[in-house]
Amino acid sequence: MLNHQDIWAALDNLALKFSMSTSAMARQAGLDPTTFNKSKRQSADGKPRWPSTESLAKVLNVLGVDFQDFAVLTAEITAKKFGQSMGVTIPLIDLSQAGGEGFFSLAGMPMGDGWDAVRVPGVNDEHIFALQISGDSMAPVLRHGDRVIVAPGETIRRGDRIVVKMRNGEILIKELQNINAKVADLGALSPDYPNRVVALKDVMWISRIVWVSQ
Repeated sequence: MLNHQDIWAALDNLALKFSMSTSAMARQAGLDPTTFNKSKRQSADGKPRWPSTESLAKVLNVLGVDFQDFAVLTAEITAKKFGQSMGVTIPLIDLSQAGGEGFFSLAGMPMGDGWDAVRVPGVNDEHIFALQISGDSMAPVLRHGDRVIVAPGETIRRGDRIVVKMRNGEILIKELQNINAKVADLGALSPDYPNRVVALKDVMWISRIVWVSQ
């Protein structure tokens, strides 16, 4: 979870990384030089004041830093403070490849070659994997380049977003609307595509999506 103090600490570390003061960093982004001063981090009544998303976006843009990298920097600070793990390196594969043979066990666990790897802060489950979305058939919920983190061991419930591997190799990313002993009703993530009803005898495995990186 993002913490007020850790966000500010990450901004301080970002300035240090680029060998400048927070005032110089703000100035370079076209902001008031006092934007990130320590005096601006609390309101007059002592309540925590967060940096605005606009000022943060301007700084990251001018420094050429992705928001994901900034989030990792913040997570590193939180992890060090509480002695937590920075997460594990998990398998990553493009959705367009995932339907091929040899990438999953019968239980939906990643296996074989052809996987890349990505580190996910705060995650310690070694059985999870990531799929990178190809195309915009699931927009606006999921777009090209987004990554979904999938946990094969998680219990699935109605309303969950899930990955379904069919026995014919087809990979579906849907919302689970209902499931019984025979069929699963799957909701499309895009209004341009129909919902699906699939027979469970044709399904190899179903796994829950636990996080989306956009």
